[in-house]
Amino acid sequence: MKILVPLKRVADPDNANKVKPTADKVDTSGLEWKINPFDEYALESALRLTEDGKAPKKRLGEVIVVTVGPKETETTLRSALATGADRAIRVDAEDDALDGRMVAKALQSIVEAEKPDIVLMGKQAVDGDTNQVGQILAERLDYPMATFAATIQEEDGGVLVSREVDGGVCWLRLKNPCVVTVDLRIVAPESVYSLKTDKSFKHNDGVRFAALPAIMKAKKKPLDVKTLGDVAAGTELTAKYSKFEPPPQRAAGVKVADVAELVQKLATEAKVI
Repeated sequence: MKILVPLKRVADPDNANKVKPTADKVDTSGLEWKINPFDEYALESALRLTEDGKAPKKRLGEVIVVTVGPKETETTLRSALATGADRAIRVDAEDDALDGRMVAKALQSIVEAEKPDIVLMGKQAVDGDTNQVGQILAERLDYPMATFAATIQEEDGGVLVSREVDGGVCWLRLKNPCVVTVDLRIVAPESVYSLKTDKSFKHNDGVRFAALPAIMKAKKKPLDVKTLGDVAAGTELTAKYSKFEPPPQRAAGVKVADVAELVQKLATEAKVI
């Protein structure tokens, strides 16, 4: 099985309170860059699908990671290679030159060239939270798609995916090639199984981390670089930011003497009843 995993670097979401909006941009200076958490989950899922859980060091398929961004994003790709991906592709572009449709067009070109069985990606990036690249990509490719996957089981010629919905679980059977976006439950011990992994086996909970020898070895793994013009020629930005500003400061709360006063304030001051 051949799996393509798009990755995006994001400012460390654990320090999101340090992000500062200015008039023309969001200032993330001083924050550490990390792989988007949902993309990490997608990478872990791809690795599980291309191995026997009892022998994870023996890759039974190929995992390719790709990112669209400046040269600094190669650190993100090398991290993914150290985790277990086989090779990487970077589309050279500045962040200001990108939006969801532009990224989807670039990924479409790469998918058409690489012809993976599955495009496996995070459901959304934690910075923009647009949740649109996977859907746009599937539409452009005319591939079957499952979003917010909680479990994935490899089958002959496809995958069986479950996703949580209101009131239960929805099961989708997809034929390859397909696009799947994943949610956080995908890295639970019993969420992903390849054809080679016995259903009694339980993976470690969460994503795996690279050992030092793997980090050194990753420096020699293939990393191809393409230009945005190569893969998204003629595509123009459709989303543009006009300005940034913080939300208004919230007023301090007030105490009320009794329920009657509370109802009165909700009706006359807050105007919510």
